[in-house]
Amino acid sequence: MVTETHRLDMIGITKRFPGVLALDSVNFDLCTGEIHALVGENGAGKSTLMKILSGALTPDSGRICIDGASVRITSPRVAVRLGIGMIYQELYLVSHLSVGENILLGREPLRAGMVDFHRLHQEAQKHLDQLECGLSSRQQVADLGIAQRQMVEIAKALSRQARFLVMDEPTASLSEAETEKLFSIIGSLRKGGVGVAYISHRLEEVMEIGDRVTVLRDGKHVGSRAVADTGINELVSLMVGREIRQVYPKRETQISEEILRVEGLSRPPALRDISFTLHRGEVLGIAGLMGAGRTEVVRAVFGADPLSSGRVFLGGKEVLIRSPADAIAAGLALLTEDRKRDGLALGLSVRANITLASLSRVVSAGFLNLAQERRIAQDLIQRVDIRTSSTEQLVRNLSGGNQQKVVVAKWLLTEARVFIFDEPTQGIDVAAKTEIYKLIDALAQQGAGMILISSYLPELLALSDRVIVLCRGRVTGELSRDQATQERILELAALGR
Repeated sequence: MVTETHRLDMIGITKRFPGVLALDSVNFDLCTGEIHALVGENGAGKSTLMKILSGALTPDSGRICIDGASVRITSPRVAVRLGIGMIYQELYLVSHLSVGENILLGREPLRAGMVDFHRLHQEAQKHLDQLECGLSSRQQVADLGIAQRQMVEIAKALSRQARFLVMDEPTASLSEAETEKLFSIIGSLRKGGVGVAYISHRLEEVMEIGDRVTVLRDGKHVGSRAVADTGINELVSLMVGREIRQVYPKRETQISEEILRVEGLSRPPALRDISFTLHRGEVLGIAGLMGAGRTEVVRAVFGADPLSSGRVFLGGKEVLIRSPADAIAAGLALLTEDRKRDGLALGLSVRANITLASLSRVVSAGFLNLAQERRIAQDLIQRVDIRTSSTEQLVRNLSGGNQQKVVVAKWLLTEARVFIFDEPTQGIDVAAKTEIYKLIDALAQQGAGMILISSYLPELLALSDRVIVLCRGRVTGELSRDQATQERILELAALGR
C-alpha cells in the first residue's frame, strides 16, 4: 500500500545548443503514482528535457526540485541515486550478458571478492517476477525480442528503486499485443507508487494511459491538461500551432496492371514459401506480430538478405536480385525500419545523403559535380519540405521526422517503380506522419507500387488497399480493404487462421 507521495519539479529549464534554443524556460512536474505524458513535434524539446532530468545533459538555467528541495543532477549516476530512471527508445543492454547480469550491472553482489551469481540471479528474478513478464534472469539478452528487452530495462530501473521513471517512445517497435502488455505493466507501476513520464507520438496511447499531458512546441511549454478533459484534436492543435483536419489522406488511386510478383520466397526458418503480387497505384500492407517475417520478406526482395529459393518478377519479367545495387537498378526502393543504422550516413551532410543511391547523376568521369549535387539536393529539400539550415547540415543533427524525409528524398531521386516503406512513421510526430502519408498517396497516384509495413494497425488499415498477414514466416491470409479489420488481422497474425 502506497502511503507517501513524492513530487518532482523542473522549473524554468533553458538549454541552448549552437544556433538553437532547444528549451526556453520550460516547466514540467511529476508525482509518484501518476502517468504524465509529454508530447510535441520532433524537435519540440521533449527528449532534451528528459535528458536533463536523467543527468545526460545539464541545463543552462533553471532548477530541479524533489519534494521541494533543489537538487543538482550532474550525471546519470546522480539521477539514479535520486530515484530517477530513464528508458531510452534505443535500448542500452549488453547483448552477450544474461538478463540478470544486465539488471544488476555495476552492482553485482560479491562473495569472497567474486560475483555471487546465485544471489545475482535470485535478486534479478525478484524484479522480473514483479513485472509478471515471464522472463528468466538466466536468459541471454541476445535471444530476446524488443518487447522483452524493454521489460529488462524496466526491471533494471526497479532494481535501482526508481521513484520516477522516464519512458521515451516505449511502444515504437512493439506490436499491438506487446503494447497492451506494456500498458498493463505501466499501470502496475503507477499503482505501486512509481511516477511515469511518458513520451509518445501516438496520441491514442496518451489518451488511453495518461493522467496528465504536457505539450511542448519549439522548445516552449504551451500547455498542460488533465487527459480526461482533453481531446486528440486539441492536443494536435497545441503541438503544431494549427489544426490538422485530416491525418490520413483520401484514397482515390487508380489501381492498374501488376508491377511486382513474388513467388515461393523461402529462407528457413525466417521465411517459408512467400508469394504475393503488387499493382501500379496500389498500397499493399504487410501485417504480422514481431518476428513474423515482415522485414525479412522485404529485405529478401531487395537483395539485402540471401534466399534459399524464390523468384521475383517486375513488369511481368523475371529479375535476378542478388544485392541492393541490383534492386536499385531494377527500380526498387527500400526505406528501412532502422533509418539511423541502415538508411542514413549520419556523419554526412543532407546533400550527400540525398544523392547516395543515385551517384551516377552527380559523378562524371570519376569526379563529383558538387554544384549539380547541391542543386539536386536543394530541389528535393523543397519538394519534401526538409527543415534544415542548409544542404550541408549533418544529418545526425536533424530531428527524427526530418531524417526520415531525407531518406524519402534519397529514394525519390532514384525514380523507383516500387517503394517499400518499413515502419515509415516510427518515432516521428503527428505533423511529419501526415506528410509521409500524403507522400505515399501521391506516389501511388503517380503509378508507383507501394508496400507498407507498420506495427500500428490504424495506420496500416487507413493507407492500404489490400493487406497480407504473416505468421511465423508464412502468409496466413490476404484481406481486401473492405475485409481488413484490426480483429481479423490479429487473428491471422496470432493464430495463423
